[in-house]
Amino acid sequence: MSILSPPTPPSRALMGDERRFEPISLPCEWVEDYRPGGYHPVILGDVLNHQYKVIRKLGDGSYSTVWLAHDLKYLSDVSESTTELRILRHINQVAPVEGPHYTTQLLDEFGHHGPNGLHKCLVFEPMGPSVNTMVEELPQFKPRMQDMKVRYPPKMAKRILKQSLQGLAFLHENGIAHGDFQPGNILFSLDDLDSTAEHLLLQEKDVEVRSISPSVQRLDGKPDKWAPQYLCVAQPLAPFTSNTEAFKVKLSDMGGAYFFTDPPTKIVTPVGLRAPELILKGVVNNTLDTWSFGCLVFELITGQPLFCIPWSDWEDDDHILALTAVLSPLPEELFQHWKTSSLYFTPERKLFNCQLGGVDPGEEPLMLEQTTMEDWFDQAGPDLGEEEANKVKTLIRWILQYDPAKRPSPAEILSDRWFCAIDA
Repeated sequence: MSILSPPTPPSRALMGDERRFEPISLPCEWVEDYRPGGYHPVILGDVLNHQYKVIRKLGDGSYSTVWLAHDLKYLSDVSESTTELRILRHINQVAPVEGPHYTTQLLDEFGHHGPNGLHKCLVFEPMGPSVNTMVEELPQFKPRMQDMKVRYPPKMAKRILKQSLQGLAFLHENGIAHGDFQPGNILFSLDDLDSTAEHLLLQEKDVEVRSISPSVQRLDGKPDKWAPQYLCVAQPLAPFTSNTEAFKVKLSDMGGAYFFTDPPTKIVTPVGLRAPELILKGVVNNTLDTWSFGCLVFELITGQPLFCIPWSDWEDDDHILALTAVLSPLPEELFQHWKTSSLYFTPERKLFNCQLGGVDPGEEPLMLEQTTMEDWFDQAGPDLGEEEANKVKTLIRWILQYDPAKRPSPAEILSDRWFCAIDA
């Protein structure tokens, strides 16, 4: 008896406990996102547009999977993103020479029909690992020892910060906000891949070495044409990336970018990097990248995120409580938009509870030590002298101001004496 094919899955995201597939524990994209309107099912060896042979998985994100291809090499499969393409084309048109210094260069684009719809495929120059992952590849952290502080050496961290800030300044000067400025979207440039034999770049189809997942299986046992046969584990091109003093980083992933004149209603900035007016009022302005950058200064110099906000039903409250402790109390204009503030503050705005969601009946309020940004910075023990450490803390305070109108622009931050002293 033949097995009937299952009905087409809904194009919406799954709700509640809805599942189609057996779970896959490897660090891959979520298999449930292979549905109409979701990811295109790609496997190693696929040829797209009769030109690009997929040979390696480089990464994945909320809207795309990223692959190394045989011809122009760097391929990002994304669902149609009109704004992203407008921005990439705009950069190529207004700054064809300057743009490639700061952002990953768009080389080609084409449409590809698949079981999940029409996908807009963007071909970019090949790039190395992100700032998030490259630190793990530095030789001083291999082998990893217990209690080892894994963070960029100061000189390297400062070059990353200055180059990424130059990229932000370039975008802002052209009326563009990145919208998702974070370490995962700052990529290292590669050494010349043209002289590298292709067999060194190929990804193995090997379940045992965890290069790919076991076969994707539906819970009902039926075949599924909307998902690939297996998922690939991302293998960034770290072995082909320079981490010497001459390294270069660029901004990537314009999927969350927008023109200043046409801000979106929602933004994809990671929770811990969101500015307070975005959290409390949903306001999208020209300084959100700047706020994220201020958080990144702290993170790269100390090796620790300034605001680590795990997902929860109360993540916004968690974030606002952290802002209050680390920076300062919210100004009244912002505080009045915090609808659940009474769970934590008295009418006189005195903190009485840090338990997310409020105090259960019969329970005592939870109070936690309030540690400032400066104290967190010093406790992290960054490899800076006292004078330079004070400059960095002052710089972070200058950037992370509650009033967006008082935040410096990327160009103004570049003129700060600390950045002027960085050779990038």
